[in-house]
Amino acid sequence: MHHYSQGKVHSQAHKGIKEDCYEEEQGRDGFYGPVSHLVKKAPSPRWKNITGSLKPRMYNLNQLPQSSSSWQKLLYNAFVEIYYLRQKKSQNLKTIKGFRNANGDLIYFCHKGKGEIFTEYGLLSFYKGCYIVIPKCLVHSFIFQEDSEFFVIESLSGYFKEPERGMLGKHAVYDIQGLQKPNLSLQQQRQKELSLNIREMDVKKAGEITTFSYDSDIYDVVGWKGNLFPFILDIKNIMPVMSHRAHLPPSVHTTFLAPEFVVCSFVPRPLESDSDSLKIPFYHQNIDYDEVLFYHAGDFFSRDNLESGMMSLHPCGFPHGPHPKAFQSVKEKTKTDEYAVMVDSRHPFKTDENLSSMELKDYWKSWQG
Repeated sequence: MHHYSQGKVHSQAHKGIKEDCYEEEQGRDGFYGPVSHLVKKAPSPRWKNITGSLKPRMYNLNQLPQSSSSWQKLLYNAFVEIYYLRQKKSQNLKTIKGFRNANGDLIYFCHKGKGEIFTEYGLLSFYKGCYIVIPKCLVHSFIFQEDSEFFVIESLSGYFKEPERGMLGKHAVYDIQGLQKPNLSLQQQRQKELSLNIREMDVKKAGEITTFSYDSDIYDVVGWKGNLFPFILDIKNIMPVMSHRAHLPPSVHTTFLAPEFVVCSFVPRPLESDSDSLKIPFYHQNIDYDEVLFYHAGDFFSRDNLESGMMSLHPCGFPHGPHPKAFQSVKEKTKTDEYAVMVDSRHPFKTDENLSSMELKDYWKSWQG
């Protein structure tokens, strides 16, 4: 497709925008496909009323019952399901079972807590702010050393892959040498120290749980080799791809790829330094994707009244971006200070019926100033 332009436009995206005007990016295929930048006289999300179900949504997951210790489904489609999981500190190790997810790969993002994970491949230690990646059908058992909470992403369409790094080099985004890999010898040591003998496992398949019982410990592996294994990635070990001069699209923050959706991480970074550069996320339409953002920690300066543990859903079909006050607040900042996890799905998300009780119903009005 040829590149054309009309009217008064800036030559570089997200820079040199005409005073008292606003840029909107309209892009296909998650910002990888055809894209155009429109210069508008007013902010794109300047609606006064929305009648119907297609609207920006915000949910406060802190409103989940504190006594809850089960998987709370949040959003789902045929390719990915998103849950919130709360677990109390482990008290009786004799009741611990193995868990095998035969539906697909799992990412547990630890929002709170710490503990250990026993796997067929060895021991992993988890803590606040880490991604725990468990491939499909791999048995694992959590021991919670503190009350813990997880934002859980389940891939129903295939396994998680690393993003393509291209000319950035193989150590960009995160260095695979920095991944926490399972430690088999340490797990064998911990089994003895805890007198741990796990003889049951629950297997999840097609919405049902089947329990398998054994007459000996299920964690009896004495060795393994290969490139299929569980691992942990600390969000603080993610090195953001950025330009010191102009804002880059969110696709550069991709952390994991799966068929039909991606997982991105937003971490602290310096703001763009050029005087004519747009320093906040630009108004945009990610035309082919629904966007989900889980706010983990920090100062979320692009919107008002946000707190850790909230989750937004911006379906495709309308432009969105920073709130009006962000244009002023960013003038006093030199860097971002936020940690967030984003899931972009090529297929529309459906919401679980229980999620409606946690919705901030007037969120769509928050762009009105």
